[in-house]
Amino acid sequence: MALHPDRLFPIEADARGIARRLFSAVERLPIVSPHGHTDPWWYANDEAFPDPASLFVKPDHYIFRMLYSQGVKLEDLGVPRSDDGAVETDGRKIWRLFASHWYLFRGAPSRLWFEHALETVFGIEERLTEKNADAIYDRIAERLTDPSMRPRALYKQFGIEVISTTDAATDDLAAHDAILKSGWSGRVVPAYRPDAVVDASRADFRANVEDFVALAGTGLDYQGYLEAHRVRRAYFKARGATSSDHGHPNARTANLSASEAATLFDRVLKGASPEEADLFRAQMLTEMARMSIEDGLVMQIHPGSFRNHNPGLFDRFGTDKGADIPRATRYVEELKPLLDAFGNEPRLTLILFTLDETAYSRELAPLAGHYPALRLGPAWWFHDSPEGMRRFRELTTETAGFYNTVGFNDDTRAYLSIPARHDMARRVDCAFLARLVADHRLDEDEALEIAHDLAYRLAKEAYRL
Repeated sequence: MALHPDRLFPIEADARGIARRLFSAVERLPIVSPHGHTDPWWYANDEAFPDPASLFVKPDHYIFRMLYSQGVKLEDLGVPRSDDGAVETDGRKIWRLFASHWYLFRGAPSRLWFEHALETVFGIEERLTEKNADAIYDRIAERLTDPSMRPRALYKQFGIEVISTTDAATDDLAAHDAILKSGWSGRVVPAYRPDAVVDASRADFRANVEDFVALAGTGLDYQGYLEAHRVRRAYFKARGATSSDHGHPNARTANLSASEAATLFDRVLKGASPEEADLFRAQMLTEMARMSIEDGLVMQIHPGSFRNHNPGLFDRFGTDKGADIPRATRYVEELKPLLDAFGNEPRLTLILFTLDETAYSRELAPLAGHYPALRLGPAWWFHDSPEGMRRFRELTTETAGFYNTVGFNDDTRAYLSIPARHDMARRVDCAFLARLVADHRLDEDEALEIAHDLAYRLAKEAYRL
């Protein structure tokens, strides 16, 4: 299973040689992780991870999504139920089940991430099988007792310079406060995620908004609601936040008059129709852009996921359990109200993501290649893979170039996959650049500069880190 040094590089000898040289120059650059979902309490408490299953299987929806598709019950993987019902708690049993299905991940990026972590973190070069599952489990479990495997030590080992978590607008950010008070040199910053108080289609929307404005000390009217966002964004900024994040079903934006927006807010508080909820989300994206110009938070939009497509699974386990499905997303028309208002505003950085690859060359690259406020986020979620990353570069570079993109972010809950994901992105980008050099479309010194920018500088600058 030992990792091949030329993995993901071109098979052509001349391009492969170029890729090797480019990668050697960026391989060990610090990791800037500007968007992700690791638990800030890991860094605050700095406690040992309990067992291999809790480290690799339970937090990773890429893992249990594949297993569930082949009939493995989430209860048997130790995934907590919403009703606190019984689930497997024996980490070794979970690991054995995982190992017996490891063949399912052949050709999937999860295999590369997992095997990268096994070799680089634990020194294990054997391929996981049902036969060696216990032996590998024991080796990992023994290493997890070592202080060098605590979250803060791994942060340093991985070469992380800064990492952002994603936090609800009502989060007290106690973990972030604890990190700051501890005097630790690592930099862990929050990101403002207001979805629960913006999505009026949620059954708990009114209760969420009431808690939100009470926390901010503002009134339960539209102006008080907007002021609550300003108050909470300032609270996040005081703890290091540089970005907000918005996960919406689509990319629709609106720019209603103040009176129209206030009337809509009053209506959705009483119970929103699907159209009213969609319009309110659309209006709030424009309001968030306006606030970003005021306070400097970089704005991210992650649209296009049909969330919780499997209602039976959602009822038992809640969100983020592998049942979110990509769907087509329209950017040209849906973003126009926001762009009409702020697309030419140099103080706004709006980073767009997509699960709809058909939009890359048709919509996203032309938009980002024109509007000063827009940047393209990297291949995301289902496309966070070698082929997905290649397609992203192939379909966006000719129109948007490299410098209307923001480098790479790992967007992960699985801590040990962070260096693996950055390694993959750097290899794929170096392979893409090597082909441009081999085709005599770039000089190698230019490719070297671009490789450095894609691996490090663009993310750092775009996210103001």
